[in-house]
Amino acid sequence: MTIAFDLSIAGYFMALLLASADLFFRRQFLAKLATAILAAGFVAQTAYISLRWHAAARAPLTNLFESLVLFAWAVVVVYLVVRTRVRIPVLAVSAALIALLALAYASTFESDIQPLMPALRSNWLTVHVLTCFLGYGAFAVAAASSVSYLVSTARKNTPRHGQHEKLEEVSAKTIAFGFLFLTMGIMSGAVWANSAWGTYWQWDPKETWSLVTWFVYAVYLHCRFMRGWKGRRAAAISVAGFAAVLFTYFGVNFLLSGLHSYAAS
Repeated sequence: MTIAFDLSIAGYFMALLLASADLFFRRQFLAKLATAILAAGFVAQTAYISLRWHAAARAPLTNLFESLVLFAWAVVVVYLVVRTRVRIPVLAVSAALIALLALAYASTFESDIQPLMPALRSNWLTVHVLTCFLGYGAFAVAAASSVSYLVSTARKNTPRHGQHEKLEEVSAKTIAFGFLFLTMGIMSGAVWANSAWGTYWQWDPKETWSLVTWFVYAVYLHCRFMRGWKGRRAAAISVAGFAAVLFTYFGVNFLLSGLHSYAAS
């Protein structure tokens, strides 16, 4: 398993270097090579997750190490889907960097496979965590796109080939995708909570901040598709939404106590 983990880190690092070179030099072969190596790193990481799943006889989704690995995986898979439709060099850099940082941070935590606490011994765990983290991965790509939009428009530097419009489109579509999966994650989490603790909702800090995050992205989608908001104010809501994601993910674990605090262990 360790070899697969190391190969994924190496792949994301090489992809980051190549994508950065493509960002400055805009060479098609650099973009293709960066995508190929990023995909190779993704395959290695998928193999690592599969091997750990087999060794643990459960989905490897129960602590901060495993969730960081899953977050990196989700970011890359969302980016690779986006890459099949559009080439935006800054997003390749962002996806590779986020994945690399997530795995590097994960490597600072204990990676030994631990037995599950009773509340986690449910098939709903896999559904709940996978859907939430696919949503998180989509929101990360959307935030990278929105930050790129805000920076480029602030500098009044119009990218070639309508890149502003592409950045906006990526943000809108990935947020719509992420919102769907976050909704599924919250709903499956409520079902899981009822089976584990006898109630669908307890206003646990993680539940509360997940709901806050959901509302922020609901506001974005309403303003974007119903009121026609575009440009910098829509991008600002996207960034605010991802800030809520980060607090839901990290802030609740380290700053607040509750039923979900075990994720920090």
